Parts: sequence; structure tokens; C-alpha cells
Amino acid sequence: MDAPVDVTKVRLETPRLLLRPWMDEDLEDFFAYASVDGVGPMAGWRPHENREVSRAVLRRFIDEKKTFALVLKESGHVIGSIGLERLERSEDPAPDRLGREIGYVLGKDHWGRGLMPEAVKAVIEYCFTVWNYDFLTCGHFLRNSRSRRVVEKCGFTFWKEAAYRTQLGTVEQTLLYVRYNPRKREEHHV
Repeated sequence: MDAPVDVTKVRLETPRLLLRPWMDEDLEDFFAYASVDGVGPMAGWRPHENREVSRAVLRRFIDEKKTFALVLKESGHVIGSIGLERLERSEDPAPDRLGREIGYVLGKDHWGRGLMPEAVKAVIEYCFTVWNYDFLTCGHFLRNSRSRRVVEKCGFTFWKEAAYRTQLGTVEQTLLYVRYNPRKREEHHV
């Protein structure tokens, strides 16, 4: 079951990153990484063709209140995002408990530096300790080994394989994972 989410007043800090709500002023940074070939297709969307595409998605991020901007402290620039997405009915490992799916994107210039696991771990901690979620899910396309490494580093457990229809009109084999809140006492069944 979808847990409530509102990131508008949340600021999380890691050694190298600041996670905060998106702002209109983030448009240039967003377009800079979302327009690079190879970034969007790994998450199932087209590279942004122009700033208007980025502006529309940015507006949705702000209005939906479920996506963090990842700010690299050393530069002050937004380099990626982490969203707490709604669960598809077929992708809910515990329909009687509250959770969300974590989705993430990182600008290509920052791949391979361990930044995304750092950010995802901070979001997991917040969701489990402050919002008291029962679980979080996460998934990646079978061909996306970088996302697989993030999932592994963040303590998720394999749950199942599924087919995912992308915004590109393709179907990607996807591996789905779950992580239960260790602070909850009840036994978890998948």
C-alpha cells in the first residue's frame, strides 16, 4: 500500500550530497544531465530534447512532492534525483503494509563515484526512522548493472522479475527488490 510522502520540508545531508526538494531555479542543472544520451534510457525515458521538456518534468517534481534533488556539495549543482514512487498493484510485496518504490537517476559525469548509494541510504534511513515505512522496493532493468550495484550496496533483497513498459514504448525485463524496515517487529512475508 502506498505510504504518504511529502518532501517539501525535508533536507537530508550526506558527506558529499544535500538532498532537498526541487525548485524552479534547478532547471538548468536538470536539463544539463537529463539531456545527455544514456541517462534517461537506463530508467526508461528519452533524453530531454529541450528546456521545455525539463521544465514540465521539473514542475511535476515540485507539484507531486515525492522527488528529491541531489545537490553535489562541492559544486552546488543538482546532479540527479531520487523519487519515492507509487507502487503498482502487481509490485506491492506487502499490500497490508505501507511502503514506496525508490527510483533514482544520476548525471553521467558522476557515475562510478558511489554517490547514488550514499543518497539512497540516506533516503532509506529517513523513510524507516522518520516516516516509519514498513518497506521500500527498488528495481532496475536487467541490462543496468550500475543500478544493480546500487541496490546491492543498499541492502535490498531480490523479490521477483517482471516486465516493465517504458515511456520509450519498449518492454524491459526488470529485477525488483524489497527492503523491510528492521525497526518493525512483525515478521515479514514476501
